[in-house]
Amino acid sequence: MDNQKVEAIWIKRAKRGPMDAVMQAEMLAGKGLVGNANQRGRRQVTILDAAAWDAVMEELGVRLEPSVRRANILVRGVDLENSRKQILRLGDCRVRIFTEAKPCERMDEVLMGLQAGLYPRWRGGACGEVITGGVLNVGDDVAWERNP
Repeated sequence: MDNQKVEAIWIKRAKRGPMDAVMQAEMLAGKGLVGNANQRGRRQVTILDAAAWDAVMEELGVRLEPSVRRANILVRGVDLENSRKQILRLGDCRVRIFTEAKPCERMDEVLMGLQAGLYPRWRGGACGEVITGGVLNVGDDVAWERNP
């Protein structure tokens, strides 16, 4: 599929803090995004599929910025559903998907019904651990790594 790209990057300075949009971020293996509040465990980065977000917005009849989902990386052209244990290349970086990013009640604080809209088919995104770090840029290519 053409047009598999990083569309946006956000860094969360603190828990429940603002999501800062950046054009470039450094990813550290075993940690996540430099400056991001989540820096341990397997939920080092959260990734949202732009097509899934667009579908939810259409179903709800609204247009919200994807940053309200509070994910770190917005990608287009890759389906995140059931991607557990797969490796996603983001530019020169590699992320092993750990689990689905299940939407919490905070989504209904943004818009009533958003949590339920994001819940099916991993539309709330995926969480992963950084296995190869590097600099990630908006516009970088994104692709699933093939198992040998």
